[in-house]
Amino acid sequence: MELFILIVALMILAETSFLVIHKYKPLRSTARKIYVDTSVLIDGRILNIARTGFIDGDLIILKSVLKELQLLADGKDNEKRNRARIGLNNVAELERVVEVNTEIIDDGEGNKKVDEQLLKYAKINKGAILTIDYNLIKVAEAEKIIALNVNELALAVRTEFLPGEKMKLKITEKGSNRGQGIGHLQNGTMVVVEKAANKIGKELTVEFVRFHETSSGKMIFAKIVRK
Repeated sequence: MELFILIVALMILAETSFLVIHKYKPLRSTARKIYVDTSVLIDGRILNIARTGFIDGDLIILKSVLKELQLLADGKDNEKRNRARIGLNNVAELERVVEVNTEIIDDGEGNKKVDEQLLKYAKINKGAILTIDYNLIKVAEAEKIIALNVNELALAVRTEFLPGEKMKLKITEKGSNRGQGIGHLQNGTMVVVEKAANKIGKELTVEFVRFHETSSGKMIFAKIVRK
């Protein structure tokens, strides 16, 4: 009889212990997985988006993405090096944002291209890719993978500018055509300014002339306002 009572007591203890362990074991997130592309981390607008709390899933950063940023940050191209370092800083900042869960995972495929890894993981886990890379978006669409385009979001929520509107703009680089200078609005929109190629590093008053919109973003053409 005593042996029977002892066995019952041990069974109850084992069941109780299992319930306690199960209760306090961290649950794996069932939220949608959103795989963050290198271009988005360099761009930086993802930080403000994350802080709004509108992101409806977990942000996943593959180690291959970090490796790509590190290679760029160690490279000889000064512009790419600076942008990559900004991207690495943005990763650290994202991990501090309490409104969204950010995870860094080891995809273990050091020789694979980053785009291939993003597409692979998004497809396997029925997730989405967060990017502003036009070519990656097109490949994702072809493979029936959801691509979240930060440029499209910015265009959807930004205040409209009108031709004839004036504002201050810093010229940061030369344009593709002769005489053009390039600047960017706070939302990342590129502004092409005529006769501003020799004004790099200067802040000018420009007037918007016309707009050109594509799925990869909007370009604004402007001219310098002469005093």
